[in-house]
Amino acid sequence: MKKTKLFSGLGVLALIGGILVAADHIDAPSSSGTTADIADFYGFEPSEGSDHTVFVVDLQSNVLPDLAYGTFDESILTEINIDTNNDLVEDLVIQAIPRNGRMYFFGLQPPSQTGLSGTILVDAPLGSVEISQATAITETTSDGIQLFAGPRQDAFYFDFFQFNAVIGGMAPGGFKTADEAEDTFNGANTMSIVVEVPNSLLGSTSGTNALGLTVYKAWVTTNKKQ
Repeated sequence: MKKTKLFSGLGVLALIGGILVAADHIDAPSSSGTTADIADFYGFEPSEGSDHTVFVVDLQSNVLPDLAYGTFDESILTEINIDTNNDLVEDLVIQAIPRNGRMYFFGLQPPSQTGLSGTILVDAPLGSVEISQATAITETTSDGIQLFAGPRQDAFYFDFFQFNAVIGGMAPGGFKTADEAEDTFNGANTMSIVVEVPNSLLGSTSGTNALGLTVYKAWVTTNKKQ
């Protein structure tokens, strides 16, 4: 199998499940505030009973309105890792890396190596899509995989400043009510990578969530070229 240069891991964010969300917005020191910073990772069915799964990776949580059309870093490889046998080791990987205004996707194959480092699976191209700017652009592959990459409004609702006040002991009244809370990330954007995959290509689900539903265990990593 052809391989490219080694990419070593910087950020990791995990989720388990069909309708679960993982968010941190402040990554490890090596990637916090950089183009490798993972803001959110979502996995869900696009509609109830669908036989597809959507994975959304949001990077760069500090893309503010005046920087609404940011860019992806060509030195960063983003990997969506999927465990299909419940051993918490990736069995399938979806890779995304930008080049010259397009996002190229590889995988839905076993990784060349597991863990925080990896190489691009150049022998397993999934497809590519033009990186969106003002207008959303999607591509659908012959296998029915839908691809998107570009800026999206940050979906994470969180009163960040009140949270800091509470944990810092500066808010004796505690958290604000839903009507009083402020959405700190309103108007901010992320650089988003979206892949919708037919479940037939993902194999077996590997876990059970809190609702008793069988789900895929998945996590995302960002890796920088060495």
